[in-house]
Amino acid sequence: MDFFVSQFISGLSMTSILLMISLGLAIIYGTTGVINMAHGEFVMIGAYTSWFLQTKLGMGLIASIVPIFLITALMGFLIERLIIRHLYNRLLDTILATWGIGVLLQQFIRLTVGSELKYLKIPNFMAESMTFLGQEVSIYRVFIFLFAIAIFFIAWFIIFKTSFGIRLRAVTQNKDMASCFGINSGVVYSSTFAFGTGIAAVAGAFVAPLKSISPDMGTNYIIDAFMVVVLGGVESLIGTAASSLIIGQSSSFLASFSNDTLAKALVLILIIIILRIKPQGLFTKRIRS
Repeated sequence: MDFFVSQFISGLSMTSILLMISLGLAIIYGTTGVINMAHGEFVMIGAYTSWFLQTKLGMGLIASIVPIFLITALMGFLIERLIIRHLYNRLLDTILATWGIGVLLQQFIRLTVGSELKYLKIPNFMAESMTFLGQEVSIYRVFIFLFAIAIFFIAWFIIFKTSFGIRLRAVTQNKDMASCFGINSGVVYSSTFAFGTGIAAVAGAFVAPLKSISPDMGTNYIIDAFMVVVLGGVESLIGTAASSLIIGQSSSFLASFSNDTLAKALVLILIIIILRIKPQGLFTKRIRS
């Protein structure tokens, strides 16, 4: 029982990180149809921004959440305006363009900050542990889990309960018809891209104290994020949450019996089997014609 609880808690920690990273990717693709290959680099930018604010300006992790989101959201907004919006409906071009943007961001960090590893401190009041179901759990990991849930519900509320969400869903379902009702699809796309990249950056800031910060750290997360989005259904927030839980828990339990590399391979096989049965992912939208 202790083993099961321990692995379940470890799986929840992985789930929360996957959810935060994948959520922005799912929102961007679900709205714009762009496969953002630079998404991992925005995670990296968030980690480096958090490190800079902490070491240079003395800002704690919690205090830096809003500046990190705003800075990276502005980056995403400008990238969409200057580059991405000229490539819509050209799948290969958007993949190559966002991949190139990712490479440029990595090289920019190497030239300005350097390639050596950086480390971020966990806030002192979160550095302790607490007892949960008889197991010692890091307070910081509990905070990440709760924050990931909060981010999910904020995204859900914005998309389904606000006027912007109505416009976003209208543009997603029928861009031309939405334009006839006076909805500016360009503004919706730019705002969505900014929101998605901002979430990725916040996820990077929270991951930073758990892992070392490096220019290529985003590469380690982007593959897992794509697996989450594809498994859940590319346009479903609920699917993203469910697939984050499935992949997080599967990775945790399988790694306990083998190693992380073999666990990733087995999880990939599991995803392939599921997609053979449900090619559109676990959750798909039904739209009346």
